[in-house]
Amino acid sequence: MSLTDDLLAKNTVQLDSKIPAGPMADKWNSYKDNMKLVNPNNKRKFKVIVVGTGLAGASAAATLAELGYQVDAFTFHDSARRAHSIAAQGGINGAKNYKGDGDSIHRLFYDTVKGGDFRAREANVHRLAENSVDIIDQMVAQGVPFAREYGGLLDNRSFGGAQVSRTFYARGQTGQQLLLGAYQQFSRQVGLGGIRLFNRTELIDIVVIDGHASGIVVRDLVTGELQSHAAHAVVLATGGYGNAFFLSTNAMACNVTAAWRAHRKGALFANPCYTQIHPTCIPQSDDSQSKLTLMSESLRNDGRVWVPTNPDETRPAHEVPENERDYYLERLYPSFGNLAPRDISSRAAKRAVDKGLGVGPKKNGVYLDFADAIQRLGREVVEERYGNLFQMYERIAGENPYDQPMRIYPASHYTMGGLWVDYELMTNIPGLYAAGEANFSDHGANRLGASALMQGLSDGYFVLPYTIGNYLAPMLNKAIPGTDHPEFKAAEEAARLRFNGYLAAGGTKSPDFFHRELGKIIWDYCGMERTEQGLEKALSEIPALYEEFKKDLRVTGSGENMNQTLEKAGRVDDFFQLGMLMCHDALDRKESCGGHFRAEFQTDDGEALRDDDNYCHVSAWEWGGDPMKPNLNVEKLEFEEVHLATRSYK
Repeated sequence: MSLTDDLLAKNTVQLDSKIPAGPMADKWNSYKDNMKLVNPNNKRKFKVIVVGTGLAGASAAATLAELGYQVDAFTFHDSARRAHSIAAQGGINGAKNYKGDGDSIHRLFYDTVKGGDFRAREANVHRLAENSVDIIDQMVAQGVPFAREYGGLLDNRSFGGAQVSRTFYARGQTGQQLLLGAYQQFSRQVGLGGIRLFNRTELIDIVVIDGHASGIVVRDLVTGELQSHAAHAVVLATGGYGNAFFLSTNAMACNVTAAWRAHRKGALFANPCYTQIHPTCIPQSDDSQSKLTLMSESLRNDGRVWVPTNPDETRPAHEVPENERDYYLERLYPSFGNLAPRDISSRAAKRAVDKGLGVGPKKNGVYLDFADAIQRLGREVVEERYGNLFQMYERIAGENPYDQPMRIYPASHYTMGGLWVDYELMTNIPGLYAAGEANFSDHGANRLGASALMQGLSDGYFVLPYTIGNYLAPMLNKAIPGTDHPEFKAAEEAARLRFNGYLAAGGTKSPDFFHRELGKIIWDYCGMERTEQGLEKALSEIPALYEEFKKDLRVTGSGENMNQTLEKAGRVDDFFQLGMLMCHDALDRKESCGGHFRAEFQTDDGEALRDDDNYCHVSAWEWGGDPMKPNLNVEKLEFEEVHLATRSYK
């Protein structure tokens, strides 16, 4: 018996993925043909809460309201359009095959499963690939200004892990333009009364009554007031947890609190150790830095990555002759070259820097060089493709990338782990859904570039509006608990005590101090490379720091007005508990796959070495009351369409 089968027999939570029967290409249509329906006139009798207004949340809220459901939408921003989806740069994948280069739904499906190192649920990935073609049509109809070729047709470029051009883009601002498209539909429904928008409001607990998600408790970030909201279903579209590392490309307000509070109420957290390190970010410049900046993967279409072969090289980059340069991605992965997948490209950069070949003042970067592209295409073409990205780099680094190579290094960017969901995007708590980066379902152990925007819009526009009706239909004309139910009052009181506890701690150190220290531990021992010894060390250091956090935290001000230090304290508290789970998961998974690289499990040439016999499963962790003692449940991954194989980009 394999370890997976042994663990499966010990599950304490029944995990039903609800994957439809039949051939892979027919599963989604089969599901839609057989799902329960809600009469259009009855939809207005149901209320759905959507938390988060990024691409997944805005598209889900707008579409559900358009269908007739009552929707309450919550964001902790002042405007719904400030959600972090706006920061995405490079593009969105769609299997349109406009270039005639052999792309198809099946190829996008295969590339995504392979890119995730065969650790994703096949059926969900195939549905994503199917929906990709409709997403592009939807966004064009909403006026998103995708780049076009000279003749007016939509243009495409390539991204990592693919040998076709399937990425649609709007210069280096694709996320912003897509979010504006979704936001205008969202705002239309706000104006029509289909959506009630609550801004500057943060979710601080999920309310579960008789085993069903019945609502949420939120905190008004301006007044500090706690409020309860009841609904028939709750959708969490609250993004990922990359800020657990402190330094990341995420906006500084991004956090795990919504997902973690759901986890503490019984929702399983799946594959938390699957975190993505993006290979093209501006390197850290000093120890007091609080954020890192992404440089789009699209730059690797025309930029060439290299390091000097001499560790003591001091000449400017343009003076280093070709025979003294190592274009290591082109050398190691000739089939994909500079567009090798993110996990592979990141580890290759780390190896180069660890060998002493790093560049820049701190020797902590590698070059991304556009000299060949400028010579081949001309500066005007390069400027047209990447001009805003070059400007951003020059503002931050103080160097002109038209004249000298960019310096880049990997940084925390995205998280493939998240709340466990079934085929309907529902967690193991009935009525609680997770969409976009907040769930685990589509990317396995490594996400391919330009697939995050695709997943968010797929979940919001084309999946949830169908699947949520399957849950709501049997609830027609049945009463749901109101906010006067004792469980709402208990959740409010627990939250009040928690925030009062932060204020009363009376210590000497800020939440930011503890977040920085925590992030350094997680990055050092559960970052790009993990070892058993390092993870065990992290699991001794994090609890010790957590105890110090509880005793020596200092939160100034009060809880009755805007207090960003108090907000941060709650978020850092949840990051501490998540950090312990990330390290537990990484320690438990004794293999290397995708972004999870255990140094003990690698091939002779330094690539990830999977163990399909024992770890071809989803690790879904249950809250056990103590962050150091989580309970493991597993979902076995079955592969019908794609055969397990060693991932190679040589």
